[in-house]
Amino acid sequence: MLFESNLKSLKKVYQGKVRDIYQVDSEHWLIVTSDRLSAFDVILPDPIPKKGIVLTKVSNFWFDRFSKQVKNHLSDIPLEDIIKDEQELNILKDRSVIARKLKALPFEAIVRGYVIGSGWKEYQNTGAICGVKLPENLQQAQQLNTAIFTPSTKAAVGDHDINVSFDEIINLAGKDIAEKVRDLSLQIYSEAAHYALERGIIIADTKFEFGLDENQEIILIDEALTPDSSRFWPLDSYQVGQSPKSFDKQYVRDYLETLDWNKKAPGPKLPQEIIDNTSKKYLEACEILTGEII
Repeated sequence: MLFESNLKSLKKVYQGKVRDIYQVDSEHWLIVTSDRLSAFDVILPDPIPKKGIVLTKVSNFWFDRFSKQVKNHLSDIPLEDIIKDEQELNILKDRSVIARKLKALPFEAIVRGYVIGSGWKEYQNTGAICGVKLPENLQQAQQLNTAIFTPSTKAAVGDHDINVSFDEIINLAGKDIAEKVRDLSLQIYSEAAHYALERGIIIADTKFEFGLDENQEIILIDEALTPDSSRFWPLDSYQVGQSPKSFDKQYVRDYLETLDWNKKAPGPKLPQEIIDNTSKKYLEACEILTGEII
């Protein structure tokens, strides 16, 4: 397990909720995906075994699958060319990538195909999700006729992201970029959801992050369609009208909701059973989607 990386050979420039980022050169980062788990935007004190390896493998699988639709941030530099220390290499080899430095767009591209989570709560109160008016009398976990794009602005570590309207994204990034990101996000989600459904997983929603290269071309960055950035539900137990079982960290969120915790740091420790079951869920989702066993 890896809760936090501390490489001696490279300078750490940023530590996020899950990823540690190191400077490689003027054009590249080394991104290390730890086993940290965040819930309600709080980093929990217990790592989830092999979680970082799952996130890396699943993201790389989707990056490759959608490489014709959208370029991604992965470089072709082997990790071994950057990390010479054998001990460090053993720690990093399955959970790290060398990525191009790109200017990240200042919002998250969220696609929702089902009514669940905060979207379900908002729909009950307003009949809409993030300003998108929806049909009346939808039930919890019901599939939408058409997936919707509901972006949010990025928050600092420990803060909550803020849902915003599409018009606000146009103000942030410009009409051309905003529309391209929206259309790309909906296209990728639709194709990934179809692929996953054939294998018994419902992708209820997901979030993407995009950046711009030196030519102002839109590039898919960070992670893609992982159990951290998406809601994955097993098709065989899915029922409209109730909160589905999941392959993602919703299992942990559900446990945390039973505690007397204010959803602010520090996060509570997790029972071993919750840690073990979460790891199993991530590993199972990875095997179903990629066909590879970790």
